Formats: sequence, C-alpha cells, structure tokens
Amino acid sequence: MTDGNDNTAPLALTEEDFYFENGLTVFTAAYHLKRGSCCGSGCRHCPYRDTETAEAEDTGSEAP
Repeated sequence: MTDGNDNTAPLALTEEDFYFENGLTVFTAAYHLKRGSCCGSGCRHCPYRDTETAEAEDTGSEAP
C-alpha cells in the first residue's frame, strides 16, 4: 500500500521511443534505456536482456 507520495511520473514518449507493428506498440531500446531497468516482459528491443540472461545463468535460474 502506498501513502500517495509516489514521485515517479510516467515517461514522456517521443517518436524514437516506440513504433506500431500489426496493431501493437513496440518500444525501442531508446525507451528502455530511459526507463532504466528491465521489466521482465521479454521485450524485443530490451538492452538489458543479455545482462538478465547472464545473471540468470550465474544463479542457475531462468531469465524472464
């Protein structure tokens, strides 16, 4: 439960942040870098995917 003092605002999207493909929104690596971390959804352009995979292999767990 939060106390209503959440200081995180949604990111303002620009043309470099996403594109549409077959009716779906696809976020670019530029967007993910602005976001600052992996969301674990297996995004196509995730710049953190290789890091997440390497960490999972080191711990013996599966990557998201």
